[in-house]
Amino acid sequence: MEQLVFIETGTGTDVHGQDINVATRRAVENALHYNSMPGIRNILPENNLSNMKVNVKLGLPMDHERLDVEAVKDMIPYGTVTVELLDGGLATSSGIYLEDQNDKNDLMYIVNAVVEVGY
Repeated sequence: MEQLVFIETGTGTDVHGQDINVATRRAVENALHYNSMPGIRNILPENNLSNMKVNVKLGLPMDHERLDVEAVKDMIPYGTVTVELLDGGLATSSGIYLEDQNDKNDLMYIVNAVVEVGY
């Protein structure tokens, strides 16, 4: 990325089911949900949203191999998207095991997301 313009962070949790994709989707949504970049087009090359570059950094506590990276990329509607998987986040006890919630154990997964936007 030649010029970094915007960074936002988010956190997502999957309390039951131990699904890294659920926690990741929530983290990326949290990073994007409350933001608007009304002037972004004006600073992009050729004023074109397709020239935007987006890098999503994800701190995952485990199950890196189970993450659907393409689904993460699909969450970003414009530009070229890259995804970096990093060790991070947290897996900790939810305090309860619920079989009817597809729990494999009592862990909840917490994922941290950083979304970098530029060109």
